[in-house]
Amino acid sequence: MKISYIPDSLGYMSFEEMLDTVKSLGINALEIPTGNWSKAPHLNLEELVSSKIAREKYIDELRKRDIELIALNCSGNPLAYKKDMEITKKTFQLAEMLGIKKIIMMSGLPSGCKGDSTPVWVTTSWPPETQDVLKYQWEEVAIPTWCKLVKDAENCGIDCIALENHGYQLVYNPETLMRLRREVGDMIGMNMDPGHMFWMGGDPIEAVRVLGEALYHIHGKDSRLERRMVQSNGVLDTKTIDCFKDRSWNYVSVGCGHDLQWWKEFFSVCRMMGYNDYVSLEMEDMTMTPLEGVKTSIDALRLTISK
Repeated sequence: MKISYIPDSLGYMSFEEMLDTVKSLGINALEIPTGNWSKAPHLNLEELVSSKIAREKYIDELRKRDIELIALNCSGNPLAYKKDMEITKKTFQLAEMLGIKKIIMMSGLPSGCKGDSTPVWVTTSWPPETQDVLKYQWEEVAIPTWCKLVKDAENCGIDCIALENHGYQLVYNPETLMRLRREVGDMIGMNMDPGHMFWMGGDPIEAVRVLGEALYHIHGKDSRLERRMVQSNGVLDTKTIDCFKDRSWNYVSVGCGHDLQWWKEFFSVCRMMGYNDYVSLEMEDMTMTPLEGVKTSIDALRLTISK
């Protein structure tokens, strides 16, 4: 396995400054966001889709530093918002133009019924109307839409789409991923982000055993349950991530939530299940400066990933 990086946490830097910083840290691969929920200024999707000269200049900046573009990330909600769907489809087009074969994104989350506009994440089986919501979301929205998205990806020469196991998404764990995969095919697999699995009460190591060949990508991100808060309030927490002192759980730099022995076992099991590709660092620790968090996480990943 090798380390790559999602440069959102260095979103205050220009593209060139970010590349120089990443290179100085010994990172030679990037997973670049194309828009939607990412506000980082490191890729202008409209410009690159419409201009061959802009694409050549963009790739040249990467080549000058011997940095590989391994994937495009268009995480948003294409099941609820037209704008997010448009960016997703343009990302597929750009992937074809650049020869990128892997897309990282999220499944999206539909509204609760026809005519509504607010996405609804169902996390319980009661009250009974939750089952009507789920039936509508899966059968009337997600499956038909994803069948079309898979066709679009195939037409753009994309090999795989890795869906992140994020909360407030229709696909948020191996079980929901496998349900969608049975319906739309093996174009989709999971981008396993341990940071999300931890706070939802799961075990990422057991999750990758279940995923097997459906494990398509890994985000190197950690999280920590804050014992005093979680013991009294549970893991469901709606406070924003900048309120980290008061939250039940927080995203933290790799190694600050789970020790290096845990990460060694995790990567060992990932290789056991056949995954030996990139691990993209995603740094969202609010208790450090972005650069400090990136450096801390890279150090931890280097000690736990065997090449």
